[in-house]
Amino acid sequence: MDERKLIEACKHNDARAQRQLYETFARKMMSVCLRYADNRAMAEDFLQEGFIKVFSSIRSYNYEGSFEGWIRRIFVNTALEALRKNDLLRNGVELDSLEPQQEADYSAVDRISADELLELIAQLPPGFRTVFNMFAIEGYSHREIAQALHITESTSRSQYTRAKRQLQKWINELK
Repeated sequence: MDERKLIEACKHNDARAQRQLYETFARKMMSVCLRYADNRAMAEDFLQEGFIKVFSSIRSYNYEGSFEGWIRRIFVNTALEALRKNDLLRNGVELDSLEPQQEADYSAVDRISADELLELIAQLPPGFRTVFNMFAIEGYSHREIAQALHITESTSRSQYTRAKRQLQKWINELK
């Protein structure tokens, strides 16, 4: 079934189409969920909640932009809502309160695999990990991150900077 027919069938609550949509996107969306979650169980909760939201709001999809992008945004927002609800983003630090540090050499990232980098990102504190994922992987601006997380742009920038520094430290320790 092509994508448009699949979406239309899901809009009419066709259980087989919903299963096919789930099977088509579950693995990719689990990757998104794992980037924001502290552990696999939390990611599975995000995945389940995300698909509930996809199926309950699929009628609003109007075929503008990519369907996968539309779904991805639902999963990112689902993860962010859960993190905000559980207050896991509270420990932000304003950039102005950080002590000046020398800019790190981030070229060490070239020396590790993508899987190793994803494992390191998963070990970041929730606030760092969330901002890093949103900025570096999802492509949000600091303004968009600030609005989504109810923090200041300065906090978003500082969390991103501190996440990069922590990743650099861990990468240097690996090699």
